[in-house]
Amino acid sequence: MQRRQLLKTTLASCLGVPAWLRAQPAATSSGAVLSGTTLEGRPYDMKAEQGKVVLVFFWATDCAVCRDKMPELRLNYEAWRSKGFQLVAVSLDKSLSAVQGYQDILDRMVPPAQRFPSLWRGAAAHRDSFGPVLQTPTTFVLDRKHKQVNEIRGRIAPGLWDDIAELVLA
Repeated sequence: MQRRQLLKTTLASCLGVPAWLRAQPAATSSGAVLSGTTLEGRPYDMKAEQGKVVLVFFWATDCAVCRDKMPELRLNYEAWRSKGFQLVAVSLDKSLSAVQGYQDILDRMVPPAQRFPSLWRGAAAHRDSFGPVLQTPTTFVLDRKHKQVNEIRGRIAPGLWDDIAELVLA
């Protein structure tokens, strides 16, 4: 796992990927790391989600597939959040204003039960252990100990929800 992370980071550096898209602190022995400030201005630390299955969705507002997936993500989040499931969206937008504009629309249109934490990876306080994310969307599925069990680049296939259901309902 460490070798793969090193290769991804080296490749990202060689390709000129901006630092805010690259790796942050490495995963700890206790699982993946994700912390920062939500788009609503609240502190977020995935440690508070210990014991929950977590889906981390890296996306951007200029990604049509990402925007297309949001209603499906919101519906699944609403259905499973009381069963030990957390969804966190991490924006890879180049500017905070791009994702904040989108978030402002969601705040007016989306029911509160379908709202999940959203962070911007470019924020100074943002920390994660997912390494370079070179494609949107990229989705990471973490078990209840926040160990990565799946990484999906591109569109989420319907079968993934069955896999997540097994983790959530186990």
